[in-house]
Amino acid sequence: MTLYIGRRLLGVIGVLIAIAAVTFTIFYVLPSDPAAAACGKSCSAERLAAIRAHMGLDQPLWRQFADFVTGIFTGRTMGSGQYGLHCDFPCFGYSYENSEAVWDLLMDRLPVSASLALGAAVLWLLLGLTTGVTAALRKDTLTDRVVMVGAVAAASLPVYFTSMMLIYGLIRVAGLLPYPQYVPFGDDPAHWASNLLLPWFALAILYAAMYARQSRSSMIETMVEPFIRTARAKGLPRRTVVVKHGLRSGMTPILTIFGMDLGGLLAGAVITESIFGLPGIGRLFYGALSTGDQPVILGVTLLAATFIVVANLAVDLLYAVVDPRVRF
Repeated sequence: MTLYIGRRLLGVIGVLIAIAAVTFTIFYVLPSDPAAAACGKSCSAERLAAIRAHMGLDQPLWRQFADFVTGIFTGRTMGSGQYGLHCDFPCFGYSYENSEAVWDLLMDRLPVSASLALGAAVLWLLLGLTTGVTAALRKDTLTDRVVMVGAVAAASLPVYFTSMMLIYGLIRVAGLLPYPQYVPFGDDPAHWASNLLLPWFALAILYAAMYARQSRSSMIETMVEPFIRTARAKGLPRRTVVVKHGLRSGMTPILTIFGMDLGGLLAGAVITESIFGLPGIGRLFYGALSTGDQPVILGVTLLAATFIVVANLAVDLLYAVVDPRVRF
């Protein structure tokens, strides 16, 4: 197991370096010049050259990329002389827009995106698995058809439409909830939850519908397996057969998509964060794309890739826990 995890971690590092290289190359071939944007309209050639040197843009692409990668692990000094600026480990550079350290920006926004993603994940797992398993156990009945029609309808609704309907119905018309304003969990857990309830449900409705369909299909296939018939023949209670034997085996494909979905959402849900005004990584990424802020875009891209590959590694390890057959 230790060797397996070590090999996978080495693969993770390789994937992240490849993603960073591709992103770096894309920005290198773009016609925009961050130094010119930072210098302003009435900028002399000498001042522009100094800014390019400070940003490291006067170096060849391979050197810029090597400095970026080594800076993540050891820190680096950007520029030289009186204009030199040291960037501590882990160094993702500085934003072209506000000169703030990219790592600090990411860590400042991460709690918001993590709160949104984890809360929504709990809801969509509970709703999706409950409705999917219920439909599978009542296959071809009225309950099954109603659940699947509802799942298809919910999966067809864009998240921005669901978000706007929740805001209009529960905030403007009914006045049941306040308009979301992020409150740190440590400051006030109750207000933290109440302000995130609508964004959680906006995401959970969409994902729960997809998980309901997937879990129904998995359970239908699993419940006709020979080991399920053996468990029933042994006289085990129905709950034990369904939960301990059927659901555990049918969870394998659910874990796969859950790792991808949760990993992606941890790096920010752009539409949901924008609609509800949550200052998460998704809004940071959108703003950086609008202004061409390369260090921020690259930092968010690497953070998102890290979450996804780490989530996939965790899912692979959980396979053996959920389904003992995987161990062999």
